[in-house]
Amino acid sequence: MNIGAQIRILRQQKGYSQENMAEMLGLSTTAYGDIERGKTDLTIARLQQIATALGTTPAQLLSGEPAQSPELYPAEVVHQVETLQLEREKQELELDKLRLEVEYWKRKAEDLALVSVVRALVPPEDRPRIGFK
Repeated sequence: MNIGAQIRILRQQKGYSQENMAEMLGLSTTAYGDIERGKTDLTIARLQQIATALGTTPAQLLSGEPAQSPELYPAEVVHQVETLQLEREKQELELDKLRLEVEYWKRKAEDLALVSVVRALVPPEDRPRIGFK
């Protein structure tokens, strides 16, 4: 397997598009596509950039061995799952906070409505005075 095909497989396994890779490497999409198609000779520096972006080493890319599948990156997957779980918990707490706030304002509105009804139904002279005489 040539290095361009190896790079393509790893890129796809990571879920990156050619546009993503080109942007990470500071290349045009066409220039990056030429690398995957084997139309461009890679410098060591560029090979190192690509390997870093793909989370591998230049030796792995040059070896021609089949690319590792995503299942072989358990630490990365576990980290992503934990990050997503924390984000979900954060969103659930925010939702609970908003529910409490809605309940508060609902009670407040009911109290104000009750006061308005009492004021409308009981004439002012019949209401007991509170406070100073």
